Amino acid sequence: MQRRAAAIYVAFFLVVGAASYSLIATAQEPTVGFENPDYSLEQGDTFTIDGQQYTATEVVTEEEESGGGGHGGGGGVTVTHSATFAWTNESALYTETWDNNSTVTFDGEEWTVVVPNESDPSSATLRESIDRAGILANDTNADNETVTRNGQAYVIVTENNSSTLVPASEYFPTPAEREVTESGTLDYNGNQTRVDVTTDAVTLSWNAPRDNTVQVSHHANVTLSGQTYLAHFPTNSSVQLTQDFEDFRAQNDDIDQFTEQKNGLWGVTILSGASIVFLVGLAFLPSRY
Repeated sequence: MQRRAAAIYVAFFLVVGAASYSLIATAQEPTVGFENPDYSLEQGDTFTIDGQQYTATEVVTEEEESGGGGHGGGGGVTVTHSATFAWTNESALYTETWDNNSTVTFDGEEWTVVVPNESDPSSATLRESIDRAGILANDTNADNETVTRNGQAYVIVTENNSSTLVPASEYFPTPAEREVTESGTLDYNGNQTRVDVTTDAVTLSWNAPRDNTVQVSHHANVTLSGQTYLAHFPTNSSVQLTQDFEDFRAQNDDIDQFTEQKNGLWGVTILSGASIVFLVGLAFLPSRY
């Protein structure tokens, strides 16, 4: 190839490569941003959605350095954003189930739950739990265990070297009983509690305040008061909530298009450089004539 022609082509590819690289160097990459978000918050800020008050209890940015993989490659820094929102449901529903024949604590005492053997019971009995082992241990005249005679339990009481079988029903105190019914309410742990009785359990339900929290990361969705928002972190200490999902999709499309065009310009730049090297090499090949 004549060197003059090669020089012309080299100049051409040099101009094309330089132009494409200058476009890469000067182009400003688009980013996601919202001018009018529904909420713009920093840590400690409060906001209200449909009458429910929320607090941005945490707005956190964490940076983590990653290694190069042990092959000489450079590491990088991974940045993660997260925000935590807290609110109180003033009338949350609580439930607790007492199984039949189970032992429960009520008013500071232990009770045994007794549900009547009926197809549709409307009430149940709480029977005081008697610490028989403790009573026997405290009575120096009684054996530590009961005995059974003809199917009946007895306590062996020894006085003046004479042992007597005392029926357990007479020896131990009669347990107190309380009735719980579906028609009434129960004062349970300071709450007016509704009662539901089934064939195998008693279910208690009541309304009381409950604290709740939810966490969301960068460009993830979060649901508050039944409404879905997109979380965007414009800075390391602030978070925006928006429902403009269409604008978010459009901005991401612009970013994808920019990346595609930038990759194309890099291809032109690399191809131009390779062409220059190839043409210079051809130009200096020795002639056969």
